[in-house]
Amino acid sequence: MQVAVVTFDGFNELDSFIASALINRCRKDGLEAFITTPTPVVTSMNGVEVTGQRPMEFVTEAEVVLIGSGVKARDVVEDDRLIARLRLDPSRQLIGAQCSGALVLARLGLLEDMPACTDVKTRPFVEARGVTVLDTPFHAEGNIATAGGCLASQYLATWVMTRTLGEDAARGVLDYVAPVGENRETVERALGAVRSGESVLL
Repeated sequence: MQVAVVTFDGFNELDSFIASALINRCRKDGLEAFITTPTPVVTSMNGVEVTGQRPMEFVTEAEVVLIGSGVKARDVVEDDRLIARLRLDPSRQLIGAQCSGALVLARLGLLEDMPACTDVKTRPFVEARGVTVLDTPFHAEGNIATAGGCLASQYLATWVMTRTLGEDAARGVLDYVAPVGENRETVERALGAVRSGESVLL
């Protein structure tokens, strides 16, 4: 199973790298993430240059697509040619968005009546597109999920691991990366956020 971590120019390193690093600890189980970019090289909001592992067209074949956030998200959603390259299908793909990535899902028409999570700065722009924003770090309905706050990227990764490989696989990864002495709290916090986010009903 392949995961496209869509990473635009001006991206937030925490969003793309945390999700991809956690998911890639499941390679031996057949789940692998790739930094997927619209151009061969993208530059982060802090000036870090990254060479994409897959081109944008990879999103059509990936089983999971995660849309990262960044300081140029509003430019992304106004770029018709770029948006047209994001041909996603929630009937056969898991689709997630981190922070301002929710703007992209809204632009693609994938949120419809579904509420979403996003960061504080992006919230008014997501709401302007008619989407209800929740005061929670994670929310999922069916095959679509959103996460708000940079460190909530661990919840998005946990959702992917749980949905594709099961809770035990997610537990193993989270336990390994947890701060020493905080293993149980870290694992239960992430799994709890995902469970709560999947059960929220408005």
